Amino acid sequence: MNKKIVIISGAIAAVILVFIVVKFAAGNRHSQGNNRQSLRPVSAESAKARDLESQGNIAGARGEYQRLIGEIPNSREVLAWQRKVEDLNLKLLFSPAITPKSVEYEIKPGDSLDKIAKDYKTTVELIKKSNGLVSDNIFPGKKIKVWTVPFNIFVDKSQNILLLKSNDEIFKSYVVATGLNNCTPVGTFKIIEKIMNPPWYKPGVVIPAGSPENILGTRWMGLTKEGYGIHGTTKPESLGTQATAGCVRMANTEVEELYSIVAVGTEVTIVD
Repeated sequence: MNKKIVIISGAIAAVILVFIVVKFAAGNRHSQGNNRQSLRPVSAESAKARDLESQGNIAGARGEYQRLIGEIPNSREVLAWQRKVEDLNLKLLFSPAITPKSVEYEIKPGDSLDKIAKDYKTTVELIKKSNGLVSDNIFPGKKIKVWTVPFNIFVDKSQNILLLKSNDEIFKSYVVATGLNNCTPVGTFKIIEKIMNPPWYKPGVVIPAGSPENILGTRWMGLTKEGYGIHGTTKPESLGTQATAGCVRMANTEVEELYSIVAVGTEVTIVD
């Protein structure tokens, strides 16, 4: 029952996101030739959010954009506001600012970044990004920010969209490529391995990392469904289509971002 609820709520979120895209596109077409006039209310509506962001109040600006989305869902700017929310989500995530989904952790003797990451089901990369750490060396007594709420991933094959979610809230959305002829498997899986700059094993040959022929790009996150995973690409033009042998394909910069955020064990739900 819980898995069904997760799938249903994820599907609803994806549908809402697609609806937002359609409404925004329609609004843009309607407003062509009248851009100056259409920008006046947009400026007034988002002025507070932009002021908060310029003052460095990222959490406040994010909350204001969320308020606008909730109160003015038919605005032609709603997609832009959603993108701002996602951008600010990442700024908060990668900053030392403590949020309701993170804690200030004091490093203890015997700690390592790997140990802390495993204890909190997060990643070493995320801890380093959030705290501006350039190496794995840490010292007792230092206080660092650690993310505490697990992420999950939802992939909608019909829209070729991947949603990074936290507590069923859309944290960030990505355009992806899925399997040709709808061959990407449907279900709930988990990430069981993560590989930077993966080689691609083809029958009888190994394509090394960095080769233009290596379709896995710069990152691989293998799933509990053997042979399937989320990875980068050497064919970014395929994103937004069904083009893969069954895996979920992302732009290299975006899969690197996702790789740094999600830990081994992260749940991945894929729906038609």
